[in-house]
Amino acid sequence: MSTDQPQAPEAAPPTPARTTAPGAGAAAPGRLGRIVRGALADIGPLRDIPDYRRVWFGQTVSSVGQQMTAVAVAVQVWDLTRSSFATGLVGLFSLVPLVTFGLWGGAVADTVDRRRLGLIGSAGLAAVSVLLAGQALLGLHAVALLYAAVALQAGFFALSSPARSSMIPRLVPREQLPAANALNTVSMNLGMTVGPMLGGLLIGAFGAQSAYLFDAVAFSATLYAMWRLPAMKPQTSGADGSGRKGRASVLDGLRFLATRPNLRTSFLADLAAMIFGLPRALFPAIAVGFYGGGAGTVGLLVAAPAVGALAGALFSGWIGRVHRHGAAVLAAVAAWGLAIAAFGVVRELWLGLALLAAAGCADTISMIFRNTIMQVAAPDDMRGRLQGIFIVVVAGGPRLGDFESGTVAALTSSVTISVVTGGLACVAAVLLLAARRPAFLRYDSRNPTP
Repeated sequence: MSTDQPQAPEAAPPTPARTTAPGAGAAAPGRLGRIVRGALADIGPLRDIPDYRRVWFGQTVSSVGQQMTAVAVAVQVWDLTRSSFATGLVGLFSLVPLVTFGLWGGAVADTVDRRRLGLIGSAGLAAVSVLLAGQALLGLHAVALLYAAVALQAGFFALSSPARSSMIPRLVPREQLPAANALNTVSMNLGMTVGPMLGGLLIGAFGAQSAYLFDAVAFSATLYAMWRLPAMKPQTSGADGSGRKGRASVLDGLRFLATRPNLRTSFLADLAAMIFGLPRALFPAIAVGFYGGGAGTVGLLVAAPAVGALAGALFSGWIGRVHRHGAAVLAAVAAWGLAIAAFGVVRELWLGLALLAAAGCADTISMIFRNTIMQVAAPDDMRGRLQGIFIVVVAGGPRLGDFESGTVAALTSSVTISVVTGGLACVAAVLLLAARRPAFLRYDSRNPTP
């Protein structure tokens, strides 16, 4: 038979029965895209509000620069002294101005133009960075000068930070405040993760002066953002008697907080997490005893919560749909405590890092809701003072946590017991707060009650 004979055309294959609605194949990726977009941080405040966008960008760049400076100071002090004690004193020289000027700066922010106070603080921080760059370039080798610069830096930061934080509710509508606070957390954690890495690279290649100069230049973004803002004089609360116009009183802020149970509970929840559930002082012992590692492992342990915090902020799109902010705060702090307690019993490094990252993520969620409660429930002429108290809590809480975890480890001769009991004590504190303050569990952002 010849092979070149024409062949009959093949029958077309039967058309399969339709099992899905028209367009369903395209709809599935569309739904997935919407889910992903809903999970990512809401960038609405950055897109819609130019003033906030400039402030956020300036804050992010400055945060990176500040973390670079912190690394450079520690490296310089160590190079000059070869003393861990001398290097540790850097933290002490920053703590006292943070506490003192944090409280005072918050009170001042409630009586003056916050824009002007932010400009003064940012200009002071830039000047200190120039001073640090100058001493490094000149090779002065003066540890006392470094300590003095760190103290000045902390003072300027504490003076201006309450003013800058108090501006946010004036720039952003109430319904967008959770998104703005999530974006602020992204900014802070970008600084904490990118800053030290970039600082280490620059210092290794060009010396400490390169980090200081970057920091000084970075402040131009913050100065520009502040310059473009309108005047930000506090709005007096009047009828409720919570503030007194023209009088920078720290005590007024403390009295206000003492009589506002929901605000007070949010501060206590944060203290419970930091005092009982923050075993950072034990990280060197954990690195050796749990994982058989060294300095590199310590670095991973320190970085893991920040990585988790950044991830929590980046995937915070759902936060704007939550209105029971009090319950969310307590749930997040309890999750932090449980993650830390579990961290105390695991002996696989990857699992330990994952648990620390989960704790950092929970901390970010708690911070977003706590900041929103403080910004919405407090009158404008008290926000600066509350932000000042917040600085004291943030500065002092972790150091109390260092003392607590170290003391328990010494008394029990067990790092494991210290970490586990600290995490469980954090959870117990949350349960106690929930029992004592059921109104906090019912706190609703649509009807904020301080």
